[in-house]
Amino acid sequence: MAQDDSGSVELTETSSTAVEHAVEAERLGDPGTAIILEDAPVNPGFPTHRPRLTDTHPEQSRRAERTIFTLFYLSIAGSVWAIAAYLAFPIESGDMGDIRLSTLFIGLGMVLALLGIGIGAVHWGKQLMVDHEGIDIRHPVRGTDDTRERAIEIFEEANEESGFGRRTLIRNSLIGALIAFPLPAVVLFRGLAPQNQDPVKDLKHTMWAKGVRLTKDPTGIPIKASDVTIGSVFHVIPEGLNDKEDMLNQKAMAAVLLMRLKPEELHVSPERKDWNYHGIVAYSKICTHVGCPVALYEQQTHHLLCPCHQSQFDITHEARVIFGPAGRPLPQLPITVDDEGYLVARSDFHEPVGPSFWERNS
Repeated sequence: MAQDDSGSVELTETSSTAVEHAVEAERLGDPGTAIILEDAPVNPGFPTHRPRLTDTHPEQSRRAERTIFTLFYLSIAGSVWAIAAYLAFPIESGDMGDIRLSTLFIGLGMVLALLGIGIGAVHWGKQLMVDHEGIDIRHPVRGTDDTRERAIEIFEEANEESGFGRRTLIRNSLIGALIAFPLPAVVLFRGLAPQNQDPVKDLKHTMWAKGVRLTKDPTGIPIKASDVTIGSVFHVIPEGLNDKEDMLNQKAMAAVLLMRLKPEELHVSPERKDWNYHGIVAYSKICTHVGCPVALYEQQTHHLLCPCHQSQFDITHEARVIFGPAGRPLPQLPITVDDEGYLVARSDFHEPVGPSFWERNS
């Protein structure tokens, strides 16, 4: 670049060549990435649409329709079969032969129910729904009013193309299959509870009662108040738990965490003023979210943590929830000491233990 006496600027031959190279580079692309814009792929467009037999032969369309709703009806039959098998092959005897038969026939029914829905839905999509390919252009998150109206039109077109609103036999049989499919699970889960007792009533009570000693888990050794130092934590079970035939079920409801804090650190409501003993408190180990074990205690903050879903409970404020999905505080076990200095329960828990569902029945 050179400047004459009048102050004007002229491009030298070297700078002119540089400009030409820059223009050429912009046309061809960045040589550092080895991309040449002229070699970009050409959009091939959609392949030629090939009609199916069900598109050109009405009898084939009707045959496919019959096949689809028959599969959905088979799904309903499979769901009913699974429920019937559960009732016909009870497993209360504990005999392995009964268990095998029950598992076999329930499993076959549920497999038939699921496969009927799955195969029927796939067959519907491949044989009867419109199979023209289309392009869905991406737009900003909030479209214009015209775009939103077009979206409604697309849903209406999809309903017309799928035939969901027009093919009533397919639609109704699918709805019936989807309604029937969860029923075996409902029946099976109900069977997990005692058959001749009210599960709600059973789950509202545990082994804890007035005078029952707190013992170490799993040894069953009674705990004295003098054994519990400030900052310590004990995993606790009620005395006599290890002798129960249904020990695991009872432990799942009665497991307790025992901790000792400075009495002045506890914020106690009037109705719970005698539920602790000189700063020793006991809370249910069963998380009020979905029943996981709350097994982590932070000594400095006095927080209990459920490692499954990260719910945290503040022991200084009666185990109230300070973080996570749990819906209510951990139930507190009222405690005191007996004549020998051993920690004992004053009563059972005053509210249901475990997930918050049972709180509705407290």
